[in-house]
Order: sequence, then C-alpha cells, then structure tokens
Amino acid sequence: MANITKKVSWSSRADESGATGEGTPLLNGSGQPRYCRQLSGGSIFQVGRLSTVDLEEEISAEEDSLRGRLKEIPHNEKLLSLKFESLDYDNIENQLFLEEERRMSYMGFRCLEISRWVVCGLIGFLTGLIACFIDIVVEELAGIKYRVVKENIEKFTEVGGLSISLILWVVLNSIFVMVGAIIVACFEPIAAGSGIPQIKCYLNGVKIPRVVRLKTLVVKVAGVICSVVGGLAVGKEGPMIHSGAVVAAGVSQGRSTSLKKDFKMFEYFRRDTEKRDFVSAGAAAGVSAAFGAPVGGVLFSLEEGASFWNQMLTWRIFFASMISTFTLNFFLSIYHKNAGDLSNPGLINFGRFESDRNSISDSVPVFNILCAGGLLGALFNKLNYWLTIFRISYVHRPGLQVMEAMLVAAVTATVSFTMIYFSDDCQPLGPDHTEEYPLQLFCADGEYNSMATTFFNTPERSVRSLFHNQPGTYNPLTLGLFTVTYFFLACWTYGLTVSAGVFIPSLLIGAAWGRLFGILLASITATGSIWTDSGKYALIGAAAQLGGIVRMTLSLTVIMVEATGNVTYGLPIMLVLMTAKIVGDYFVEGLYDIHIKLQSVPFLHWDAPATSHWLTAREVMSSPVTCLNRIEKVGTIVDILSNTSTNHNGFPVVIQGADGDEPSKLCGLILRSQLIVLLKHKVFVELARSRLTLRKLQLKDFRDAYPRFPPIQSIHVSQDERECMMDLTEFMNATPYTVPQDTSLPRVFKLFRALGLRHLVVVDDENRVVGLVTRKDLARYHLGKHGLEELQLAQT
Repeated sequence: MANITKKVSWSSRADESGATGEGTPLLNGSGQPRYCRQLSGGSIFQVGRLSTVDLEEEISAEEDSLRGRLKEIPHNEKLLSLKFESLDYDNIENQLFLEEERRMSYMGFRCLEISRWVVCGLIGFLTGLIACFIDIVVEELAGIKYRVVKENIEKFTEVGGLSISLILWVVLNSIFVMVGAIIVACFEPIAAGSGIPQIKCYLNGVKIPRVVRLKTLVVKVAGVICSVVGGLAVGKEGPMIHSGAVVAAGVSQGRSTSLKKDFKMFEYFRRDTEKRDFVSAGAAAGVSAAFGAPVGGVLFSLEEGASFWNQMLTWRIFFASMISTFTLNFFLSIYHKNAGDLSNPGLINFGRFESDRNSISDSVPVFNILCAGGLLGALFNKLNYWLTIFRISYVHRPGLQVMEAMLVAAVTATVSFTMIYFSDDCQPLGPDHTEEYPLQLFCADGEYNSMATTFFNTPERSVRSLFHNQPGTYNPLTLGLFTVTYFFLACWTYGLTVSAGVFIPSLLIGAAWGRLFGILLASITATGSIWTDSGKYALIGAAAQLGGIVRMTLSLTVIMVEATGNVTYGLPIMLVLMTAKIVGDYFVEGLYDIHIKLQSVPFLHWDAPATSHWLTAREVMSSPVTCLNRIEKVGTIVDILSNTSTNHNGFPVVIQGADGDEPSKLCGLILRSQLIVLLKHKVFVELARSRLTLRKLQLKDFRDAYPRFPPIQSIHVSQDERECMMDLTEFMNATPYTVPQDTSLPRVFKLFRALGLRHLVVVDDENRVVGLVTRKDLARYHLGKHGLEELQLAQT
C-alpha cells in the first residue's frame, strides 16, 4: 500500500452518528468487511465518511492561519468535488418499468423508434437555426463596428489624431465584451467558455448543474455574439456544440421546465439514458453546423463526447447532423442571396482547395510541421493551465471577472492597432480582392495594409484569407509577428468569463505559422516553385495547431476534409494530427482534459489506471452502507433523506433472514429520487389497505417529476404518517448489478463505466451488502508522477 500517494492529508472528523470517519478507504479495506447494521429505534444503516476533507472541523492553533483556506477550497486538480453527482445511465428495471415494457406492442416499439428519428430531426433543425442566427447577427454587428472604425481611421490618417481611432476601437470592443461578460458572470456562469468540457462530462455520466438549461442556451448565444463582435481572440464554433446539446436536452423531453410548459410529448424519453443519446446528437449537430461537416460531427461526438455508443445511434446522429447542415445552408442562402458560393456551408467556410500534381502529401518538408503543432499546443495548454489556476484563486468574483474580460478586450484592440500602425507590409489592392475591410493607412493609393487583413477582421475571415490569398499577400515578418502576438492573446482569452471557443483561434494561429513555413520553404529551396502554394501549408499548420491543443485526431481530420472539400489532404492532415497528439501528450494533457481536472470533476476515462490490478472492490468501496428494509418505516426514510451529512442518492434494499439474528441480504436498490416521489404521493401500506389512495402510482408520475425532483424539505410528512410503513418491492430495482468484494479494480471499473452505472453494490459470498462503489470511488485513483495516486474528496 506504500506506493499510493495521497494528494491531500487533511483527515475527516467522526460522523455525528458515531461511525468513525475514514481516513482512506484503501487502508480501511484491509480489515474485516463491515455489513449493514441495524440501530435501535429504527433500521437506519449508517455509512462512514469516505476520505473527505471536512471544511467545518476544528483546527489546531498552529493551523489557525490556514483557516480561511480550509473553509473555502477552490477547484483543484488534486481534489474531487463532492458537489458533482452522477447520472442514471442504467435503466431502473423495477416492476413498473417491466410491466410497461411487457404491455407495449411491436407497433408501440416501432412508434418509439420513429419518435427518436423525429426528435433527432428537430434537434438538427433548431441547431441549424441557432447557428444561422448567430452567424447573421455577428456579421451584421461586426460589419457595423469595422466600418465605423475604418471610416474613423481613414479620416484621422489624413488630418492626424489616430489616437482617437484607437480609443474608439477600444471602447467599442470593451462595450460588447462587457455586456457578454455581465450576462455570463451574473446570470449563468456555466455558459462561460466553449462548453465542450461540460458536455463531455455530461456524456461521461457526471451531472453538471444547469449545463442543459434553457437559460444557459440564451446566455450562451448572446454571450458568444458579444465575444466575437467584441474582437476577442475567440470563435463561435465551440459554443455551437454546447448550444446543440442544450437544444437536444430540451426537445427530447417534450417540455420546458424553465418555462413550466409541458407539451405532453416524448414522455417515454424522460430519463437519463434516452436524454444522453439525444445530447450526443445535439453535440454532433453543433459541429456540423459550425463546420459544414456532418460526418465530422458524428466522429466528434464519438471521439470527444459520448462515452456510450451503439450502431442505431450513429445513424440517428448522422441524420441530425445532415438536417443541421441543410437548415443552416438553406437559411444562409436566403440571407446572402447571390452573395457567393455556399457549396461548403457552416459558420466557417474554409473554401475549396483544388488538387494538383504537387499535392502536399507528396512533399517531404511537410513532416517538419509534424512536431511543431504538438510543441506549440503543449506550450499553449501549459500557459493556460497556470493562468486558470491564477483565475481560480484570485479572479472568482463576478465584478473581477467582468473587469478582466474588459481588460483583455482593450489590450486586444490596442495590440491590434499597434501592430497595424507600425506595419509597412503594403500589398496592391486588385480588382478581385477578397478583403472585407481593407485599410490603406500609410500605404500608397491602390494598396492596403496586409497586417490589417489578419487583425482588422473576424477570425473566420482571417483564417479564410490565410488559406486562399494569393502568394505574396503576406511577408514573413507580418506572419511571424501575428503568430506570436495572437498566440498569447488567445491563450489569455480562453478561460475568461465569456462564451467563447478555442477552435478558430487555434486554426488562425496554425494557419499563420503554416503559411510562414510555406513561404520560407519556397525561398530557401532551389525548386521553390514546387511548393509555391503556401495556403496548403496554412491548412496543415491550422490542423496541427488545433490538434496540438485539443488532441483530436480522426474527427478533426474528417472535419478539415469536409470543410475544404478535398479528400487528397486527408493523409497529411491525419499524420500531422497523430504526431501533434503524441508529442503534446508527452508534455501535458489536452486543453479540455486540463479544465475538467481543474474543476475537480470525477471524470472516468476509458480504462482504469494501468497499475491498479492489485486493488480490489473491498479496498475502494464505501462501507458500511446505508440500507433500507424492503418494508420500511416512513419516518426512517424521511430521516435518512434529510441527513445532510451523507446526502446519499442510492440505497440497497435488504430483506431480513428467517432467523432474526441473521444479517440482512440484498434484494434490490432504490434511488433518492424514487423515494421522494413515493413520499410526495403518500404511497404508504396503511393507506393502501384502507383504500384511501386515489390511484396506483405509475411510471408516468416519476417521469413527470424528472429531472428536477423536489427536495426532501418540500415534502410534508405528518407525525402520524411517520409511523406508517412503505413497501419498496414494486419500485426498487430488484436486479441491481453486484460484484464480489475480491473483484479487481480494473474489472469493477470496466463494468461500472461500460454500463453507465451510478451505484455498484459489493456483496460477500452470502449476498450480504458489504459496500457500495460510486463514481467518486473509482475516479479517486489515477496515475501520477509517483505512480498510483489517490485524490481526496472536498466540498469545492
């Protein structure tokens, strides 16, 4: 046991019930197993506290200086937060569920399958509409802003006083960003960032509070519009994935709990298992709308999001992605009318790359780019990791968060203006130029400032210009300065309290240094004409940079191929992404995984730690367990649910043996949410016998209460009702998953994760409950610098 490193050494106090708090379950597991035990005055079976950091315990005088830090522990990669609960991705097969399934005819199942396709179609349609709305509003507002600033710059270039133009640019950016930061920080903080880490956790089985609420969607859409128009180094594509997931979570339920409106539709889908699949479809539809890549959306949902998959789900998700792309294409074509080619729809239109004999896949020098993406991505992630730790520690109040966002907006505008002002890279403005807002500044008539093409534009248009502008459009100094400057601006921006994504900034950084590589390569080789198309190297560099930051491989390859409309670049892009991932993983994790850890989320990876085979279920489980009798006293149930020191969500149901002294044996499992519904509807044995109940409880009653089950404090139980009995037989899951106490940790991990469990009961040879394994029990163990390490639990 000596090679287990405990990351936090604070121990917990004794439980109020008298059960001793556990320092670490690993060490406690080496003793004799502790069974459910009955206390006098009721049948409450208490549970020991599992290696938690108690924020209310008394501390010694020499530790008094640390009192504030112990009481308010911020999110930390060395802790697991107790505030995150698990989702129930395993169907609760109680008698009500089984009776409903048996009554359903073949035609009923076919109608359900058709309903799933209908829901996926609605998800794609609404996600496409939202993407279209965001794109149109951003283009209009950004166009107004850039035209006003451009006219002001042109005016003061002739008469002097360009400082006024700088102030105007800074003020406009700061106003937009201030609005976006205020609505996020003050109204819905979960809408900050891209939302991809949160959706990834949700699909993994972690219940992230408020992540799929309607209010979150509204703030997300408004916030990302303000962020992009405000000139921050962000993109609107990442938040589209979160937006699609929220749409899916709402549409699939056939009602809005926020608006208190029930359309009496899709009631069968009101459970976590079905909702998870639709959220996967929503995330894919968001990718498809952002990049015009339906297949890439499916692969993204599979690679980066979904932890559970099946074949039929693949086709439904692809259908949702296709509908999303078609919807966006249709409405944008109406908006733009004859404004250009929309053959590659999406919030990003990379434009089509033409094939030629000298394909970049045949160029040996492309392999010099392979490591650059991984190295720069690792540097980006490490810098952002340190910056996020600083923000968690010091910038955690809404006022400070808004001020920081405004500061970044002002600095971004100032740096952009300064780079444009001192740049002497002037290029001829031809009749077929593609620059949306060309700035002449100090260039001669008929020329424009090339540096302004990158800074004085929306990031999406800048990426497209780096991909497709003619050779000679940028000189190496312009690209080098832009790469360095934008790299640090993007790193500083990601993690602000604004709705923003990292996809486009990453692509823009990579496109800049990729094009620079192509220019330098052509200038130093004798046969430079072979590699004259530096735009192709911009494409490869963009893929390498994004892959080095987010560590996507297969899905990003397909996204880039679909977005560019040329499959010949598939091979070099795949090679670059694989190498970027391998090189980057050697130094630091991907950006999304870093932020998941910093939020102390109990995220379960694909496999258990490689060196954990010697650990068993006995050593990682929580014990003893709070159990309930099959026929339980109502007062006992109310007391257990009201116990704030434990706040358990799953309770094994046991039945007493023929001999009263014999330990109770497992006969089922029931959830806190089920017990609350039973208490709310007064499902008591005495009332049933006296026929005072109005009707038999149905599965619909549980679905109507989902997902916001009322708290136990809102359930009124009189003193007389506390003496009644409740029969759990009909409502408990009579066949819960169990494992013997000697099962190895990897086997427990594989069973728990593959089946999407929330609780896994540990039993002995006689089917007596000896412990319970939850998500936090498994997520606590991971490989660190010193081998297998054990994280601690804390209320962050």
